[in-house]
Amino acid sequence: MTGRDLIGIFNLVVIAGILGGITWAATTLRPADFDYDTLCIEGETPPHRAVVIDKTDPYTREEAARILAAIIAERDALAVGERLSLFELDERGEFRHSNRFSLCNPGSGEQVNPLYRNPDRVQARYAQLFDRPLQAALADLIEPKDAPASPVIEALARLAQEENFSPGVPGRRILLVSDMLQNSELFTVYGRWRGPYDRRVPPAEDIAAAIGAEYGDVLRGVEVQVLLIPREPFVEEQRGAMQAHWRAIFRELGVRDSWAEL
Repeated sequence: MTGRDLIGIFNLVVIAGILGGITWAATTLRPADFDYDTLCIEGETPPHRAVVIDKTDPYTREEAARILAAIIAERDALAVGERLSLFELDERGEFRHSNRFSLCNPGSGEQVNPLYRNPDRVQARYAQLFDRPLQAALADLIEPKDAPASPVIEALARLAQEENFSPGVPGRRILLVSDMLQNSELFTVYGRWRGPYDRRVPPAEDIAAAIGAEYGDVLRGVEVQVLLIPREPFVEEQRGAMQAHWRAIFRELGVRDSWAEL
């Protein structure tokens, strides 16, 4: 074998390596296929963030602005392919989708590999298909309203029964914007004439048992971040006995909770 033959073989090996690298990159770095209706990656169950706005008591325009900022922060924290849904407890005390917004983040221009996708085109699609529908949904979502009932814990359980937020879904996370003033047949925090908070509400384990009996163990493993709206004359209880009671309920249900004040 001559030196020229060896050089030819070496060149063939180099070319094969380059072609193999290109093939690997094309199969691992190319953009995923998205479902047009949901913008979710086809064939995958995406992690899911849900925002639940408790609109059963009115809030101020300043509070509305802070709620909007919190939701935008959730949007900006989404990974590519992660789902975001908006829900509300409306003025009738009913739990429902807000303008049916439930989409996956298809990736903004800053989140894509510029070697394989044009960031400007990706950003235009992100704005048209994801962000504009989100902004439209938020316009009504943050409108203050009032309601005769506030079934907070039932709303969370119903959310966890939704197919795309059920126990088999990874990364279930809820941002719950609420004053946490539960008022339903299950229990109510009202009636302060009945005495201190812990005397007018059922024990946490009884509430958790009732939720489990009606909805099943659907909330176990969910992460809930409560953005608490202070309400007079309940502020002291909200920050003390009420929060402790809710945290005990969440522990009984297998929910990981964190709290911040709006």
